[in-house]
Amino acid sequence: MLKYIAKRLLIMAVTLWVIVTLTFILMVTIPGSPLNSERNTNETVQANLEAHYNLDEPYYVQYFLYIKSIVTFDFGPSIKQPNQTVNELLGRGFPISFELGIITIVVALLSGIILGILAALRHNGIIDYLAISLAVLGISIPNFVLATLLIQKLAVDWNILPPATWSSPAHMILPVIALATGPMAIIARLTRSTMLEVLTQDYIKMARAKGLSPWKIVLKHALRNALMPVVTIMGTLLAGILTGTFVIEKIFAIPGMGRYFVESINQRDYPVIMGTTVFYSGFLIFMLFLVDIIYGILDPRIKLHKKGGA
Repeated sequence: MLKYIAKRLLIMAVTLWVIVTLTFILMVTIPGSPLNSERNTNETVQANLEAHYNLDEPYYVQYFLYIKSIVTFDFGPSIKQPNQTVNELLGRGFPISFELGIITIVVALLSGIILGILAALRHNGIIDYLAISLAVLGISIPNFVLATLLIQKLAVDWNILPPATWSSPAHMILPVIALATGPMAIIARLTRSTMLEVLTQDYIKMARAKGLSPWKIVLKHALRNALMPVVTIMGTLLAGILTGTFVIEKIFAIPGMGRYFVESINQRDYPVIMGTTVFYSGFLIFMLFLVDIIYGILDPRIKLHKKGGA
């Protein structure tokens, strides 16, 4: 198991290095300069700013400084907001984005698993058909379209919930629904299909023969095996939720990392673009690593296989 973890850590480091390198190449190959603006017409001022941000250095020097900033976790000052460092922007925006992501994941998991279990226990019934219909709608409607519809109906037309910002629990409802609906639908369909398969296994039939209640059979015997495929796709769902927060944050005016990232792209703020990209990539890679570890804990056969193959 330790060798497996060490191998995964090495793969994580190589993956992050590839992302870092590709991000740097994309930034330096884009035509123009982030310092080009109507305010910076003086050539002397332009040259001093380029020297200050090391933009006058050869690309290999800029790349070395970029790697150094990542290793020391010091991404330097923002070009468009010189009084703010990228680390300060991350420290201010990431907790909000992280809170939105965590709440979304919890809501999607709980609602998706519960809906999938109910659909499996009431197979070919009204609850099953409703669950399938909700799952199809959740997968079919993009989160930014759903966000717009939620704002229009619940905030503007009916005035039930606030339309934007992130200042109270009421402000969290609409963005969480917009983000969680798609993953919830995927989890519900996967839980339903896996639960239907698990409920036909011999050990489930034995538990029924012993007179155990249906819910005890589901929660104690069937659920753990039924959740294995859900844990498998959690990496993909995490990626979708974390990247989806950028668009949702922009729509709902949430002061998270999505706002800084979108603005940095529009303004070509290289330090913020590269800092947020590397930070989110590292965070996502680490979360995928945790998902693999949890998968091994839930299924001892994986841990024994890795141990035996090491």
